[in-house]
Amino acid sequence: MEKHSVNILPNAPKFRALLGPSFILLGLGLGSGELILWPYLTSNWGMGIIWGAILGVTLQFFINMEIERYTLARGESVFVGFARRYKNLPYWFIISTFLAWIWPGIIATSARLFGEVLGITNINLFGIGLLILIGFILTLGPVLYKTVERFSFVLISIAVPAIFILALYLSSKADLVELFTGVARFGFIPEGLPLASFLAAFAFAGAGGNLNLAQSFYIKEKGYGMGKYGGKITSILTGKVEELKLTGSRFEITKENLEKFKSWWKVINAEHLLVFWFGGIISICLLALLAYSTVFGSAGLPTGVDFIIHESKIISMELGGLIGTTFLLIGGFMLFNTQLTVLDATSRIMAENYLLLKKNGNLPKIYYSFLWAQIAFGIIIFLFNFGQPLLLLTISAVLNAITMFVHIGLTLNLNIRELEKEIRPNLFRIVMVVFAFLFFGYFSIKTIAGIF
Repeated sequence: MEKHSVNILPNAPKFRALLGPSFILLGLGLGSGELILWPYLTSNWGMGIIWGAILGVTLQFFINMEIERYTLARGESVFVGFARRYKNLPYWFIISTFLAWIWPGIIATSARLFGEVLGITNINLFGIGLLILIGFILTLGPVLYKTVERFSFVLISIAVPAIFILALYLSSKADLVELFTGVARFGFIPEGLPLASFLAAFAFAGAGGNLNLAQSFYIKEKGYGMGKYGGKITSILTGKVEELKLTGSRFEITKENLEKFKSWWKVINAEHLLVFWFGGIISICLLALLAYSTVFGSAGLPTGVDFIIHESKIISMELGGLIGTTFLLIGGFMLFNTQLTVLDATSRIMAENYLLLKKNGNLPKIYYSFLWAQIAFGIIIFLFNFGQPLLLLTISAVLNAITMFVHIGLTLNLNIRELEKEIRPNLFRIVMVVFAFLFFGYFSIKTIAGIF
C-alpha cells in the first residue's frame, strides 16, 4: 500500500456548499426502519418506545462522524485505511455486504405499493422493471455521486414536508403528548414487546450494516477536506473520465492547518447533525406518530407492506382517497430511492475492496459490474419467485448486526492509531462510539443466540 503524500488542506467552504452527503445516508434509512418498523411497533405498543429511535439515530451520528473524520484527514475511504492495517479484510467487506444486501426486498415492497395504486398485480415483473430502471439511472448519470445526491435531495424535500402535514393534521393533542412523553421515557419497554424486534428497530434507526461506511465515499466525492484530491466515479457511458486514486494524502500538523481542520470539523458536524440526525429523528417521529394516530388499538394489524397499505386505507377514510393514494406513492418513492442508494453504496463498497485485493483495475468498470450483477441476481430471485424466506431474512439481520459491530471497532481503532493526536477523537466521542460498539456486540450475540 502506498504511503500518504503530503498535500495542502483546503479551506472549509460555507455551510451551504457542504450539504449533500447526509441526504444520501438519510435516504438509506427512510425506506427501512423509518417507514415500516418503527410505525408498526408504535402502532402496536404505543409511543412510549420512541426514545429508542432517537437514541439509535444519535449513536449512528457519532459512528458516521468518525467515518467522516478519517476521510476528511486522509482523503481516502476508511476501507483503504482498514486494508493498510489488515490486508485480507477486503474479503470480509465484499462477502458480508453481498450476503446482507443482495435480496431485493426493498424494491419488491416499493413495487407492491406502486402496484396497489396502479392496479398492477404481477409484482415480480414490476419489481424487475424498477430494478432495471435503477440500473439505468445509475449508469447514465454522468457523475455518479451527483446523480445519487440529487435524487435523494428531491425525494426528501417532497416526502418529509408531506408526512409532516399529514401527521399534524391527523394527530390530536393527546397523540402529541404521547409522542413527547415517549421521547422522555428512556429505557421503557412495554410488556409483550419482543425484545429482538425492538433491538432490530434500534439498530437500524438509520442506514445500518456496512452502509454507514459508504459515507466515506460520499464525503470524498463531495470534496470534504483532503478528499478534494481523490476524484469521482463517472459513468462509463456518459461521464468524463477522472483520475481516481485510492490512496489519499495527509496534511502537515501546523497551527494553520489545525485551525483549518477545526473549521472543517465544525461545519461537517453541523451538516450531519442538521440533515441526518435532526432530519432522521423528525422523519421517524412523524411516521410513527402518523401510524399511532390512525391505527393504534386496531385489532389484528398486518405486518410489513400490508401494514402500510392498511394505514393508507385509514388515511383515505379520514381525508379522502386522493390523500391515501398520495401516501402510498410517497412510500413507494421512498423505498425506490432507498433501493437505488443501497445498490449504489453496496456496489461502491464491493468494487473498492475488490480493487484493494487486486491492486489494479478500472474502478468505474468494477463498480458497474457489481451493480449489474446485483440487479441480475435480483431479477433471478423475482423470476423464480424465491421471495424472502425467513431464514434469508434472519441471516441478513445477523450479518448486518455483526458488520456494524465489526466496523465500529475498526473505525475507532483506525482513528486512534493512524491519525495524529491533534485530530483524534476526544474522550466524549470515544465513549459514545465504545457504547455503540458494545451495544451492537450485545445485539449480535442476542440475535445469534435467538437462532441457535
